[in-house]
Amino acid sequence: MVITYHGLEFFKVTFGNTTLAFNPISKDSKIKGPRFGADVALISLKDRDMNGADSVTRGEKETFVINGPGEYEIGGLIVKGFPSKSEYGGEERMNTIYLVNLENMNLCFLGALAHKDLGAKVAEELEDIDVLFTPIGGEGVMSPAESYKMAVKLEPGLIIPMHYDDKSLKAFLKEAGEDKTVPVDKLTLKKKDLEGKESDVVVLKVE
Repeated sequence: MVITYHGLEFFKVTFGNTTLAFNPISKDSKIKGPRFGADVALISLKDRDMNGADSVTRGEKETFVINGPGEYEIGGLIVKGFPSKSEYGGEERMNTIYLVNLENMNLCFLGALAHKDLGAKVAEELEDIDVLFTPIGGEGVMSPAESYKMAVKLEPGLIIPMHYDDKSLKAFLKEAGEDKTVPVDKLTLKKKDLEGKESDVVVLKVE
């Protein structure tokens, strides 16, 4: 599995011949993101900064779009979506948290989550997380401190911060006691690489 970061909450995850896009940036957004073909697009929030299925659809290749809570199975890929709240854009809206199982690993994508209190029902579902994608930038999503507290509670192997600027990233790394973490261009991951990992932070550069 290869994970690359394209700013805000936009990630590209490839495994074999399959490509996933998490919260791709729309063509209508003021923020510019890359365009590529994805097999599956997972949309957490109905906002032009995060619902750009149009930017990951190419030619005759049809993209399967998941844009809300529920259970989905696409060619062996299992996805569960859970409702939560976001305040991105200055108003309370529904955000979807995704739990994705692929290559025997569980990825949890929190999207534009505003609060660390998930509620008991959702929290119970988010178990055995290998990789956690968490927003840390405040202003409608969790603050660095809130995000780290939630991450530790969920006990993932790896934590990948997203939706950050230099200030919030610095605060998050300080909260995690990982001030010397060096950002990497991409993350190449196999199940065996997660052995012994306990909430280790990996920062990805914006591609």
